[in-house]
Amino acid sequence: MHTKTMEGLVGARTNMNLMNTPMRVYKEARRKGDTQIMERAMGYVGDFSDKAEEYKAEADKGMEEDAKEAREKSELQREEAVQKRREEREKLEAKIEEKRNADTNADTVEISEKGKVWLKDNLGTDSVGAEAAAVKSDTAKEPVTYTKAGDAVPVEQETSISVSV
Repeated sequence: MHTKTMEGLVGARTNMNLMNTPMRVYKEARRKGDTQIMERAMGYVGDFSDKAEEYKAEADKGMEEDAKEAREKSELQREEAVQKRREEREKLEAKIEEKRNADTNADTVEISEKGKVWLKDNLGTDSVGAEAAAVKSDTAKEPVTYTKAGDAVPVEQETSISVSV
């Protein structure tokens, strides 16, 4: 809370409390019919009321300054948060770009001379590319299931399920 606000609120409350005494004197003088005491008491009431209004105005100024400072502070915090999010997004985009670059570098597989010889002997053709296509076409012809031992077993095409209720 701003100093002006606190001073204004305390001053206004104090003057309002001080105004109670001359008001009580005024009421008592009115009951007795003493106009001179009534006028003097009303003068004090007016003075305290004016001072309370001044303090109220000071409290209002202080509250406006408090609100202005709070708006500036929240705006600064908002800008910092936006900047932080922007930096985090840039870091994330850099990581994503780095991953993309890492993913585009494809691994290459080279077959050794021994592997090429084995492939020729087992498939009986001279072209390694044709051999690979032949291997792919052999595996794609019939669906198979592999056992725990690694043996290929042909998949049974006809499976029937009967449910009775």
